[in-house]
Amino acid sequence: MPRPALNPYLAVAAAVIAVSFSSLFVRLATAPPLIIATYRLLFTFLALAPFTLMKKGALAGLDRRQVALSALSGLFLALHFVTWFISLGYTSVASSTVLVTLQPVFVVVGSLLFFGERIPRLAAVGGGLALAGGLIIGAADFQVGPRALVGDLLALVAAVMVSGYLLIGRRLRKDTPLEGYTFVTYGTSSLFLVGATLVTRTPFGGYPTRDWVLFLTLALVCTVMGHTVFNWALKYVQASVVSVSILGEPLGAILWAAVFLGEPPTLRQAAGGAVIFGGLYLFTRVTARAPQPA
Repeated sequence: MPRPALNPYLAVAAAVIAVSFSSLFVRLATAPPLIIATYRLLFTFLALAPFTLMKKGALAGLDRRQVALSALSGLFLALHFVTWFISLGYTSVASSTVLVTLQPVFVVVGSLLFFGERIPRLAAVGGGLALAGGLIIGAADFQVGPRALVGDLLALVAAVMVSGYLLIGRRLRKDTPLEGYTFVTYGTSSLFLVGATLVTRTPFGGYPTRDWVLFLTLALVCTVMGHTVFNWALKYVQASVVSVSILGEPLGAILWAAVFLGEPPTLRQAAGGAVIFGGLYLFTRVTARAPQPA
């Protein structure tokens, strides 16, 4: 394998920083969550589409099954962004981002249910710890009020939605070109969200200049420079490196919320987050080392 021009480990670290700004940018925007999600994915699609169209054979090699599954993956991604962005309006950045981080647990549970992949016992312990941490955060927010608890539940729904996106992508990426997969996935997400905006009669315009800057930044920084870089780095580093590194996203999000939004985590949120991080670290390390079925 040729050596990349960019150090993949530094790229992963930069991508973690990039995605950690997502929740901050969403909270700073005044537009409805549906509009924020719509423009984030639409601008991402428009930014990447020219590169896909210029690459010969990027789309021609996709069969109907790959297109259909990529479209379904895009639907899950759209639902993930909408439910997560809504949750940020109900609960704190700390609770929302930490609970969304539970997605590795749902991914492996889905792998067990749909693909018959076994979960190592030690990984199951780690997953149980992570879920226990989620319960600690939920119990703490329940005392804050029902609104915060609704935000926590929406964050968990967002974690389930992104797990569906990842499960489909994990299967498709074995025989599907990255450019073709992202083109259909981001395109479907954009179409779905534009349709939802039309159905709900949510205005497409009339937002302040700062919101448009935030839409563009969410697309170019958090998605293109964040999630797309993770996909690129998987060619050069172990999946476990990327999985464990992504655990740094909520830590960065909590830091930015404390600095720019005046939202330091409570003691119970910090305790629940620590349990989640510990459980997920054990979970991702063990599952990455487990033998995979052919």
